[in-house]
Amino acid sequence: MSKENKADGAALIEKCLIFHMTKEECMEALSKHANIKPVITVTVWNELEKENREFFEAYTLSHNKERATEAEASTMIQKLILDHDHTKNSDKE
Repeated sequence: MSKENKADGAALIEKCLIFHMTKEECMEALSKHANIKPVITVTVWNELEKENREFFEAYTLSHNKERATEAEASTMIQKLILDHDHTKNSDKE
């Protein structure tokens, strides 16, 4: 892979990172919208991880916390809906 291709791939991956995408989401997006084969994205992503280990460790940790928060919010919303439905049904009886 040429340095130019790697630089282009890195620039696109940086855009994926701005949108808080995972490696898999980035692979899918670049494959679909930029016609970049997933193997290329993975190769460049892995190189970037090696070169910027601390950044990617922090990014992964932050991303995992964000996903956990989204899951917690979803669970709370589902509970609120169930509680609301239960209360609504109890009022009818």
